[in-house]
Amino acid sequence: MALNPIKVKKVIPVKDHVLIEEMEFSERMISGIILLNDNGKSHGIRPRWGKVFAVGHKQKDVKVGQWILIDHGRWTRGIDIETPDGKVHTIRRVDHGDILLVSDKKPSDETIKYGISSPND
Repeated sequence: MALNPIKVKKVIPVKDHVLIEEMEFSERMISGIILLNDNGKSHGIRPRWGKVFAVGHKQKDVKVGQWILIDHGRWTRGIDIETPDGKVHTIRRVDHGDILLVSDKKPSDETIKYGISSPND
């Protein structure tokens, strides 16, 4: 939990901007194997999933509540906000052009590497 979150009534991104929350940087478990925190290390360069917190009025591709996969490093540092219900959220803005996938359900956070090839390659 944040020490001094910014108290807000509502967050409204401008234009087609997308704000996300719940981006994972800690250790992960895949098939029963614990992968240690890789944030800030070269092998930690990978896309990450985040849950859409808010979208601008011109955003037509994603909706609040969906999960998006964002290309590595194409997000801002997190800002802690406290909403009127007392919940603290760490939100980040992502570059719209770097959204790789959209999911209606929370996907498993399996390691995804650059250069993914199709089965036909």
